[in-house]
Amino acid sequence: MKSVRKALREGDLDKDTYDRLVCSECEKPLKTENDPNEIKTVRICPECDAEWKEIR
Repeated sequence: MKSVRKALREGDLDKDTYDRLVCSECEKPLKTENDPNEIKTVRICPECDAEWKEIR
């Protein structure tokens, strides 16, 4: 699982006009999976089920 920052640099993720993260392949906004016991937040594309981690 790549980090959100690395995916933005490599072009796997983009930001829309409202600064939301968007999957480059599907052009859909990412959903958030937040586990209170973990340091990271997992961002998931609803179309292709790709996942990226984001450190809080």
